[in-house]
Amino acid sequence: MKHNSTITIIIILMFLITQFVGLYVVNHYSPMKIVNGEKVIVDSQKLPYGLDTPQIEKDVDFLKMLPSIILSFVMAILILFFLTKTRSDIVMKIWFFIVVSLALAITFSAFIPAFKFSTIIALAVAIPLALLKIFKRHFLIHNITEIFIYPGIAAIFVSVLNIWSVVIILLLISFYDMWAVWHTGFMQKMAKYQIKKLKIFSGFFIPYMNKKIRDKIKGLSSAQLKKKKIPINVAILGGGDVVFPIITSGVILKTLGFVPALLVILGATIGLTTLLVLAEKKKFYPAMPFITFGMFIGIILGYLIF
Repeated sequence: MKHNSTITIIIILMFLITQFVGLYVVNHYSPMKIVNGEKVIVDSQKLPYGLDTPQIEKDVDFLKMLPSIILSFVMAILILFFLTKTRSDIVMKIWFFIVVSLALAITFSAFIPAFKFSTIIALAVAIPLALLKIFKRHFLIHNITEIFIYPGIAAIFVSVLNIWSVVIILLLISFYDMWAVWHTGFMQKMAKYQIKKLKIFSGFFIPYMNKKIRDKIKGLSSAQLKKKKIPINVAILGGGDVVFPIITSGVILKTLGFVPALLVILGATIGLTTLLVLAEKKKFYPAMPFITFGMFIGIILGYLIF
């Protein structure tokens, strides 16, 4: 097992909570619902801040959109790679701040009853949290905000995807994840750069001490602890590993319904759990192949049963 059982359970619970928050947020903004097995268009709240995207229904339209969506992901990865290589710290922090603020505000807006100034209130809550997250490193604020960031990001993409396009994207992301972790080590370098240099990380981040270290420092005073170099383990789960399952379950929700979407979340959770249980300590693994495989099983079951 990569981490101890307590840390493993915490990661899985945070992942699950984020998936359910994401399903709610995506459903809140989606005008396409499944009622008695049929797709119907209903009135729903549009994405705020001019981010609303067209609801595309025909497969041919999805195929036309797919290259643009893939290009957007590639461009985002290349920009991140460039900024990491050039050590453009302030640019990275500003970029993170803008994305985090908007994503949080989109999610918060889904929980606030719609009225004239509801989106302004959501943004007014989001901006201070984003500032604390990016510029004042704090363990609890970081992880709590992560739960609400990815639902907001997923809500933007769900309306322009169907099952086939999301399957293609999952396959591409999984292969990229394996290449970036096992072949180039880019993911490890980027994670280390974010954590050590930027003091931020796009994903869940849980520092902890193993039992031997805890027993060793037990009873030491604050002054003694300051003089000692205490090794800290870190459990991380990347943001992509969290947001793509939300996007997938959101697409399944509007295509097949609520229960098939839950099967996708269940499959993703089983895939993640399998990785965390089978993985060895101090080794890096790409999570998306495991999560994607679990989601594919969930999608197949959703089709067969419903």
